[in-house]
Amino acid sequence: MAKTFPIPTTKPADFDAYWDTVLAELAKVPAAPTLDPNPLRSTEFSTCYSLYLTSIGPYRLYAYYNVPHGPGPFPAILHTPAYASVVPQTSFEERQHYVSMAICARGQRLSDKPFAASFPGLATVGIDEPTSYVYRGIVADTVRAIDFLLSRREVNARQIILTGADTALFGAALRPQVSAALVTDPVFYIAESELSRGHDHYVYPIDEWQEYRRAYPAKEAAMWKTLSYFNPYYFAPRIRANVRLSHGPDNSPFNRAAAEALAEAIAGKVDLDERTGYGYLDYKRMITWRDSVNLA
Repeated sequence: MAKTFPIPTTKPADFDAYWDTVLAELAKVPAAPTLDPNPLRSTEFSTCYSLYLTSIGPYRLYAYYNVPHGPGPFPAILHTPAYASVVPQTSFEERQHYVSMAICARGQRLSDKPFAASFPGLATVGIDEPTSYVYRGIVADTVRAIDFLLSRREVNARQIILTGADTALFGAALRPQVSAALVTDPVFYIAESELSRGHDHYVYPIDEWQEYRRAYPAKEAAMWKTLSYFNPYYFAPRIRANVRLSHGPDNSPFNRAAAEALAEAIAGKVDLDERTGYGYLDYKRMITWRDSVNLA
């Protein structure tokens, strides 16, 4: 029997107004970019810069920003914020052909002043209210990074690709100039479905939401209300980029059924790819797809 995925049905009535307010707030904050050469992270084929940008708050952010040697303009890759404390430099392979950028969102190391996030713990910060939830700022940080790429002469603005999980989908929805998105296992999308199954343990940060509702049962409804503003399914009609959804096998939280339901809601062209479990093979397929849409 074919597996199915429950379609989310709790989209807030003011969903669009909520995100329009975030974008309007961001537009009022000067990005004030500063680029400092980073020789330690540079190579014979690319120059790395320590990039500083200001997002809503105001909050000062750090990013690795790499530019290949050559005349340009180059296609660009933005690594959107993942659920991790440390953000690594981008790969050697990317830096040969792409302007590549890895943004450290608020709370992540190198962007942890004045707020140093705990992992686990970040996913519930301010979750009682949609306007105070930490991911409101993290999504704004993602959009700020996209806007920086769009402003650069060395970047081909028609060839900007995002890679990540939920934040890559958020960025593609809120900045339709993005050309493509490589997306793996979006947890905000599967959270409600997973928690309804009643497991003992979940992938992070879903485990944090489970522990939060156990600890504060009176606040569970408020938690779900806040998370509804961050469900990629409700962003999907805004996404016009080419999207590659990488999913796991049938027994994984983000399986083919979940990916197909999300793909049907996305306005742009979507390719589904089931991981084999062999990291190198999966990586090779990913870069083949990426280069076919961005280097053609």
